Amino acid sequence: MRIIAFSGEDALAGYVLAIRVIIFTILPSWGLSNAAATLVGQNLGAGLPDRAEQATWRAGWINMVFLLIVSILFFTLSRQVIGIFTSDPEVIEAGVLSLRIICLGYIFFAYGMVISQAFNGAGDTRTPTLINLFCFWGMEIPLGYFMGVTLNMGLAGVCWAVAISETALAIIAMLIFRKGHWKKVSI
Repeated sequence: MRIIAFSGEDALAGYVLAIRVIIFTILPSWGLSNAAATLVGQNLGAGLPDRAEQATWRAGWINMVFLLIVSILFFTLSRQVIGIFTSDPEVIEAGVLSLRIICLGYIFFAYGMVISQAFNGAGDTRTPTLINLFCFWGMEIPLGYFMGVTLNMGLAGVCWAVAISETALAIIAMLIFRKGHWKKVSI
Protein backbone atom coordinates (compact mmCIF):
# COMPACT_ATOMS: atom_id res chain seq x y z
CA MET A 1 0.00 0.00 0.00
CA ARG A 2 2.82 2.40 0.81
CA ILE A 3 4.41 1.81 -2.56
CA ILE A 4 1.12 2.45 -4.34
CA ALA A 5 0.60 5.59 -2.25
CA PHE A 6 3.51 7.13 -4.20
CA SER A 7 1.17 7.06 -7.20
CA GLY A 8 -1.52 9.11 -5.46
CA GLU A 9 -4.87 8.74 -3.74
CA ASP A 10 -6.79 7.74 -6.86
CA ALA A 11 -4.34 4.95 -7.64
CA LEU A 12 -4.57 3.69 -4.07
CA ALA A 13 -8.37 3.80 -4.08
CA GLY A 14 -8.59 1.98 -7.41
CA TYR A 15 -6.12 -0.66 -6.28
CA VAL A 16 -8.04 -1.26 -3.05
CA LEU A 17 -11.28 -1.71 -4.99
CA ALA A 18 -9.62 -4.16 -7.38
CA ILE A 19 -8.07 -6.18 -4.54
CA ARG A 20 -11.40 -6.43 -2.73
CA VAL A 21 -13.06 -7.71 -5.89
CA ILE A 22 -10.21 -10.18 -6.39
CA ILE A 23 -10.42 -11.45 -2.82
CA PHE A 24 -14.17 -11.95 -3.17
CA THR A 25 -13.75 -13.99 -6.35
CA ILE A 26 -10.98 -16.22 -5.01
CA LEU A 27 -13.08 -17.42 -2.08
CA PRO A 28 -14.25 -20.49 -4.07
CA SER A 29 -10.60 -21.14 -4.97
CA TRP A 30 -9.63 -21.13 -1.31
CA GLY A 31 -12.38 -23.64 -0.65
CA LEU A 32 -11.16 -25.88 -3.45
CA SER A 33 -7.59 -25.56 -2.19
CA ASN A 34 -8.66 -26.60 1.30
CA ALA A 35 -10.51 -29.56 -0.20
CA ALA A 36 -7.28 -30.55 -1.98
CA ALA A 37 -5.45 -30.44 1.35
CA THR A 38 -8.05 -32.75 2.86
CA LEU A 39 -7.81 -35.15 -0.07
CA VAL A 40 -4.02 -35.23 0.21
CA GLY A 41 -4.16 -35.94 3.94
CA GLN A 42 -6.77 -38.65 3.57
CA ASN A 43 -4.99 -40.37 0.69
CA LEU A 44 -1.60 -40.23 2.35
CA GLY A 45 -3.17 -41.62 5.52
CA ALA A 46 -4.64 -44.45 3.45
CA GLY A 47 -1.19 -45.17 1.96
CA LEU A 48 -2.15 -43.87 -1.49
CA PRO A 49 0.39 -41.14 -2.32
CA ASP A 50 -0.17 -41.36 -6.08
CA ARG A 51 -3.88 -40.76 -5.57
CA ALA A 52 -3.04 -37.78 -3.35
CA GLU A 53 -0.90 -36.35 -6.13
CA GLN A 54 -3.58 -36.99 -8.74
CA ALA A 55 -6.20 -35.28 -6.56
CA THR A 56 -3.95 -32.23 -6.24
CA TRP A 57 -3.36 -31.89 -9.97
CA ARG A 58 -7.07 -32.37 -10.66
CA ALA A 59 -8.03 -29.72 -8.08
CA GLY A 60 -5.42 -27.40 -9.59
CA TRP A 61 -6.90 -27.94 -13.05
CA ILE A 62 -10.45 -27.22 -11.87
CA ASN A 63 -9.24 -24.15 -10.00
CA MET A 64 -7.34 -22.96 -13.06
CA VAL A 65 -10.40 -23.30 -15.29
CA PHE A 66 -12.51 -21.38 -12.76
CA LEU A 67 -9.98 -18.57 -12.40
CA LEU A 68 -9.43 -18.46 -16.18
CA ILE A 69 -13.14 -17.77 -16.64
CA VAL A 70 -13.03 -15.13 -13.89
CA SER A 71 -9.92 -13.63 -15.53
CA ILE A 72 -11.62 -13.32 -18.89
CA LEU A 73 -14.65 -11.71 -17.27
CA PHE A 74 -12.49 -9.30 -15.28
CA PHE A 75 -10.38 -8.38 -18.27
CA THR A 76 -13.39 -7.67 -20.48
CA LEU A 77 -15.76 -6.23 -17.86
CA SER A 78 -13.32 -4.54 -15.49
CA ARG A 79 -14.71 -1.05 -16.11
CA GLN A 80 -18.22 -2.19 -15.27
CA VAL A 81 -17.09 -4.16 -12.22
CA ILE A 82 -15.10 -1.27 -10.72
CA GLY A 83 -17.84 1.15 -11.76
CA ILE A 84 -20.24 -0.60 -9.38
CA PHE A 85 -18.25 0.83 -6.45
CA THR A 86 -17.31 4.33 -7.63
CA SER A 87 -18.12 6.92 -10.24
CA ASP A 88 -14.78 8.75 -9.95
CA PRO A 89 -13.13 8.37 -13.40
CA GLU A 90 -9.55 8.39 -12.06
CA VAL A 91 -10.34 5.75 -9.45
CA ILE A 92 -12.12 3.66 -12.08
CA GLU A 93 -9.07 3.86 -14.37
CA ALA A 94 -6.75 2.79 -11.54
CA GLY A 95 -9.09 -0.05 -10.58
CA VAL A 96 -9.40 -1.24 -14.17
CA LEU A 97 -5.62 -1.19 -14.60
CA SER A 98 -5.11 -3.11 -11.35
CA LEU A 99 -7.78 -5.69 -12.07
CA ARG A 100 -6.60 -6.34 -15.61
CA ILE A 101 -2.94 -6.77 -14.73
CA ILE A 102 -3.42 -8.85 -11.59
CA CYS A 103 -5.96 -11.17 -13.23
CA LEU A 104 -3.31 -12.10 -15.81
CA GLY A 105 -1.62 -14.09 -13.04
CA TYR A 106 -4.84 -15.86 -12.00
CA ILE A 107 -4.14 -19.00 -14.01
CA PHE A 108 -0.91 -19.57 -12.13
CA PHE A 109 -2.38 -18.37 -8.85
CA ALA A 110 -4.92 -21.20 -9.13
CA TYR A 111 -2.20 -23.84 -9.05
CA GLY A 112 -0.16 -22.00 -6.44
CA MET A 113 -3.09 -21.96 -4.01
CA VAL A 114 -3.93 -25.63 -4.47
CA ILE A 115 -0.38 -26.92 -4.29
CA SER A 116 0.47 -24.82 -1.23
CA GLN A 117 -2.53 -26.30 0.54
CA ALA A 118 -1.59 -29.79 -0.68
CA PHE A 119 1.75 -29.41 1.10
CA ASN A 120 -0.14 -28.42 4.24
CA GLY A 121 -2.46 -31.41 3.88
CA ALA A 122 0.59 -33.66 3.72
CA GLY A 123 1.88 -32.15 6.96
CA ASP A 124 4.64 -30.22 5.17
CA THR A 125 4.02 -26.69 6.41
CA ARG A 126 7.65 -25.66 6.04
CA THR A 127 7.73 -25.76 2.22
CA PRO A 128 4.78 -23.39 1.58
CA THR A 129 6.03 -21.08 4.32
CA LEU A 130 9.45 -20.78 2.70
CA ILE A 131 7.96 -20.36 -0.78
CA ASN A 132 5.62 -17.63 0.49
CA LEU A 133 8.41 -15.84 2.36
CA PHE A 134 10.57 -15.85 -0.75
CA CYS A 135 7.86 -14.87 -3.22
CA PHE A 136 6.10 -12.21 -1.15
CA TRP A 137 8.81 -10.68 1.01
CA GLY A 138 11.84 -11.45 -1.15
CA MET A 139 10.27 -10.86 -4.54
CA GLU A 140 6.92 -9.04 -4.61
CA ILE A 141 7.73 -6.15 -2.30
CA PRO A 142 11.21 -5.35 -3.70
CA LEU A 143 9.99 -5.86 -7.28
CA GLY A 144 6.95 -3.68 -6.60
CA TYR A 145 9.16 -0.91 -5.28
CA PHE A 146 11.64 -1.29 -8.14
CA MET A 147 9.00 -1.30 -10.87
CA GLY A 148 6.61 1.15 -9.24
CA VAL A 149 9.04 3.73 -7.89
CA THR A 150 12.52 3.21 -9.36
CA LEU A 151 11.30 2.52 -12.91
CA ASN A 152 8.52 5.08 -12.38
CA MET A 153 5.82 2.65 -13.57
CA GLY A 154 3.60 3.60 -10.65
CA LEU A 155 0.52 1.49 -10.01
CA ALA A 156 1.10 -0.63 -13.12
CA GLY A 157 4.56 -1.61 -11.86
CA VAL A 158 3.21 -2.70 -8.51
CA CYS A 159 0.43 -4.72 -10.14
CA TRP A 160 2.90 -6.40 -12.47
CA ALA A 161 5.02 -7.26 -9.42
CA VAL A 162 1.99 -8.97 -7.85
CA ALA A 163 1.24 -10.96 -11.02
CA ILE A 164 4.90 -11.91 -11.50
CA SER A 165 5.43 -13.01 -7.89
CA GLU A 166 2.20 -15.05 -7.87
CA THR A 167 3.33 -16.74 -11.08
CA ALA A 168 6.76 -17.44 -9.58
CA LEU A 169 5.12 -18.86 -6.45
CA ALA A 170 3.05 -21.27 -8.53
CA ILE A 171 5.96 -22.39 -10.67
CA ILE A 172 8.23 -22.94 -7.67
CA ALA A 173 5.47 -24.82 -5.82
CA MET A 174 4.78 -27.03 -8.84
CA LEU A 175 8.46 -27.87 -9.29
CA ILE A 176 8.90 -28.78 -5.63
CA PHE A 177 5.61 -30.69 -5.58
CA ARG A 178 6.68 -32.77 -8.57
CA LYS A 179 9.78 -33.93 -6.68
CA GLY A 180 7.45 -35.75 -4.30
CA HIS A 181 9.28 -35.21 -0.99
CA TRP A 182 5.95 -34.18 0.53
CA LYS A 183 4.77 -37.77 0.17
CA LYS A 184 7.30 -38.87 2.79
CA VAL A 185 6.63 -36.28 5.50
CA SER A 186 5.91 -37.95 8.82
CA ILE A 187 3.72 -36.23 11.34
